[in-house]
Amino acid sequence: MNNRSVKLGNEDVKKLLIDLSLPAMIGMIVNALYNIVDTMFIGNGVGTIAIGALAIAFPIQMIIMAFGQMIGIGAAASVSINLGKGDVEKADNVAGNSFFAVVLLSTLIMIIGLVFLEPLLEIFGATKNILPYAKDYISVIFLGSIFLSVSMSGNNLIRAEGNAKVAMFSMLIGTGLNIILDPIFIYIFKLGIKGAAIATIISQFASFIFVISYLRSGKSILKIKFHNLKPDISILKEIFAIGSAAFGRQVAGSIVAIVINNSLKFYGTELDIAILGTVNKVIMFLYMPLFGIVQGMQPIVGFNYGAKKMKRVKETVKLSLIAATTLAGIGFIVSQTLSVPIMGAFSSDNDFIINGAEVLRVVVLMVPVVGIQIVGASLFQALGKAMPSLILSLLRQVILFIPLVIILPRFMGLPGIWRAFPIADFGATVVTAIFMINEMKKISLQDEKLKKLELECRE
Repeated sequence: MNNRSVKLGNEDVKKLLIDLSLPAMIGMIVNALYNIVDTMFIGNGVGTIAIGALAIAFPIQMIIMAFGQMIGIGAAASVSINLGKGDVEKADNVAGNSFFAVVLLSTLIMIIGLVFLEPLLEIFGATKNILPYAKDYISVIFLGSIFLSVSMSGNNLIRAEGNAKVAMFSMLIGTGLNIILDPIFIYIFKLGIKGAAIATIISQFASFIFVISYLRSGKSILKIKFHNLKPDISILKEIFAIGSAAFGRQVAGSIVAIVINNSLKFYGTELDIAILGTVNKVIMFLYMPLFGIVQGMQPIVGFNYGAKKMKRVKETVKLSLIAATTLAGIGFIVSQTLSVPIMGAFSSDNDFIINGAEVLRVVVLMVPVVGIQIVGASLFQALGKAMPSLILSLLRQVILFIPLVIILPRFMGLPGIWRAFPIADFGATVVTAIFMINEMKKISLQDEKLKKLELECRE
């Protein structure tokens, strides 16, 4: 068995979780930092109206990312479980099928996106003033969507085999290059918001090359050959089923954006759309360490669940919950106490800073408990249980949040939109906790049965 597989099944869980989570956290924090820096460059170099364009374009990027995440996370969970079972050939077939699927889907997305560009942006809430900026940005993003999707999917496969450092480097390469290229294209070449999009595509291409090079280098556990790329319906169904929760979560965010952007057009102004876009970037930065933890958690849980080492599964989940809640609490304190300077970094517009700081403080009220949501949904993904994971992923953003965004403003006006965030977070956390408690009880029962069986075999 490969050394990384031995580590997943035998190394101290606390050390293993740190080893796998820390690189993922660094990579994702840097990636989120890029989004923040990108918004800062655009806000200060082009204006708040361009930040509004990013608020419209970003949910469309999330849909592009959703397909890469769906295939990547679905394949990664299956790869981890099959490596835990010792079925390396099945793991290779899953990886190969994931590349076939992601290339096909990302190509279709690019074509559809470019053909229906303007009506798509209008659906997502673009106003007359925001539309030209949003078109300049997202048209370039669509052209390079295949690089983003393949690098995201491949990154998840690399992490699934326990090689978190390589996965981290693939993210650092793209993000670091993006931060360097942004001011060059925006300020030196004077391409404005389109320059930011070009910088993003070049950076994603660099990550794409890195991921493909690693998987072809022979250093990976996965040995993807031409015959592994042949589509297998049963494997594709498994990938899509497991990854559907990640897809649902990402697309749900885009559906929410349609509702909230159009609500802001009615109850607020273009400034409020720009504030929302900025606050979302800040929240994403706060959440990235939590996603890093669960990305480290998933291969450990998936491998040990497949290997029937339930004690290690339980310990991993417990440690992940503690770490996620601690980091979420730190993020809450920072965003509450530094809300004004945080918003001031994106624009010199005084109305944007003051109103944005107030919105940020309201939106993050329930951040201390969101770690439970994130760990819970990821747990069911790692176990290969698609339906509970999908329900939990949709719960906060669709089942609770959308009705709240529609109903609350009718009674509270614009503040009702912002208050929908913490209310939805609280409700989703309660339900997720119930799901997790029930699942952990089932895992404990399996652990007891395995122990009894082991004793009977010894006797």
